[in-house]
Amino acid sequence: MTSRVGVAGLGVIGARVAQRLTEGAEGLTLVAVASGDQRKAERTLAEIGARVPVVSPDALAAQCDVIVECAPTQAFSGIAEPALRAGRILVTVSAAALIEHMEMVDLARANGGRIIMATGALLGLDAVRAAALGEIFSVTMITRKPPRSLRGAPHLATIGVDVDALTKPQMLFDGSARDGARGFPANVNVAAALALAGVGADRTRLQIWADPGLERNTHTIKVDADSARFEMTIENVPSAEKPGTGRITALSVIAALEGLTSPLKIGS
Repeated sequence: MTSRVGVAGLGVIGARVAQRLTEGAEGLTLVAVASGDQRKAERTLAEIGARVPVVSPDALAAQCDVIVECAPTQAFSGIAEPALRAGRILVTVSAAALIEHMEMVDLARANGGRIIMATGALLGLDAVRAAALGEIFSVTMITRKPPRSLRGAPHLATIGVDVDALTKPQMLFDGSARDGARGFPANVNVAAALALAGVGADRTRLQIWADPGLERNTHTIKVDADSARFEMTIENVPSAEKPGTGRITALSVIAALEGLTSPLKIGS
């Protein structure tokens, strides 16, 4: 059986997902996309050779079995709500938005829908989820990014820092994952995903650094639990189009999507 897939948002991540589906993915077929900029979306579809219509989020929910949400944070609810109300599967990396809209989980439960949070630019979520079945004592995440990857974050205006003027590493934030997601909504979906997998947004500690000496977006997570103690670091290559988004993020969404229909699924 083939699942009908819709992609909401055709930016760096959505365009790559749509391209993969157009090239061919077992058990999956792209049938429509949604975008806040129809003309740009149509140009992108033409570039990747996808012959599908650009529709509204409501139409996407009506036509598709699976909706891949790749839109800006502020568009999350408008895409997720109709999809989950229709009992669809929603694949997303917008953990920061979901933390602010946990009512979407109740909506999915009430209508037979499902939310799949792709791993995105992080690692080790399987281990964190497993540890959470026991007792986790602490979870800490340290994010270090080149200054260009942090441009435009609301928290920078609050603290009065021009990241492009930095000549040495500077810590920009030290607090909960919930507050970090609010201050850096386009940068810390990874921390929000970690929080959802483990001890929640208020108990997950987060540090964010701007480091002029780095070329890659780097995340280190440290977990202390009754079942294991572990520390992991990932260094992501920034995408050329949007430095704050690592190249691996789109690949993670594709992997999650293909895992829905693959006869072999690796990882919990």
